[in-house]
Amino acid sequence: MQEQAFRFGRARHLVGIAGLPSPATPETVGVIVLNAGLVHRIGPFRLHVEMTRRLNAYGYPTLRFDLSTIGDSASSGESQTRKQQICADVGDAMNLLGEQAACKRFVLIGLCSGSQSAHMVACSDAKVAGAVFLDGYAYRTLGYHLRYYLPRMLDVKRWLGVLSRRHQATGNGEPTFTVAPLPQAVVRADFAGMLDRGLKLCLIYSGGISRYFNHARQFRECFGRVVSHPGVFTRFLKEADHTYILTGDRNRLLDSVERWLFDNFPVTTGGSP
Repeated sequence: MQEQAFRFGRARHLVGIAGLPSPATPETVGVIVLNAGLVHRIGPFRLHVEMTRRLNAYGYPTLRFDLSTIGDSASSGESQTRKQQICADVGDAMNLLGEQAACKRFVLIGLCSGSQSAHMVACSDAKVAGAVFLDGYAYRTLGYHLRYYLPRMLDVKRWLGVLSRRHQATGNGEPTFTVAPLPQAVVRADFAGMLDRGLKLCLIYSGGISRYFNHARQFRECFGRVVSHPGVFTRFLKEADHTYILTGDRNRLLDSVERWLFDNFPVTTGGSP
C-alpha cells in the first residue's frame, strides 16, 4: 500500500491523501472519508488517518480529503449552494479514486456534520454503494425523554444537590454536538430511498451525543421499520465520546466499521473475496 497526496477537482482546488493498495480491482469499493465540521482531513485526533490506514491494510482504496474552503482546499470559484458544492466535491473525489484505483462504487464515511454531507450525496449519486453515518441525524423521542428524566426524578442525591445549589449559577459547561436537522420524516424517507436503490447503511452513534440520543432502541424510535431492513446495521457505543479520543473506544468503532465493510463489500483479488 502507498499513500499519495493529490491536488484535484474541477478547479484543482481540492487536496486529499489517497491510500492505494496494490493490486486494485474494479469490484472493490473505494472508501471516501469526509470532513467532520471544520476539522481538516486528518479528522478529530487523527481518527481519519488511523481509519483509512487500517482499511488500506485490508485492501480498500481510500481517500481522505478536504471539502472546498476547509483545511488545505480552496474555493472552486463557482456560484453554488453549499449542498451543490459538497455533491460536486465528492463527485470529484470519486472520479479521482476511480482513476487511481479503478473503483466504480464507493462508500462514504462521515462523523457529525460529515454524516450530513455523506447523506446529501448518498441520496442522489448512483455511484454510492454504502454509507457510514457516525453521530448523524437523530431526534429526541418519547423513549429518550423517559430514559433521560425518570432516573433523575428518582435520584434523591441529585435532588439534594440541586437544592444545595439553588442560589448558584446553573450554567452547564458540557459540550454540545449537533447536526443541523432535517425533518424526521424527510430522513426516514431518504433512508428508505437509499435502501430501495440497494445502498447498505451503517449507523454508529456514541454516548457523546446524549443530549439527543441515549439508547440503542432510539434507532427504531427515530427511523421506524427502516432500521429493521437487512441493509441497515446499527450500533450504539454508549461509553464512547463524540470524537473517540480513547484508544479502546476508537478500536471498537474501527472494528465495527471494518466488520461492516467486510460483510457487505468484501475485498476481491482476481475475482475472489
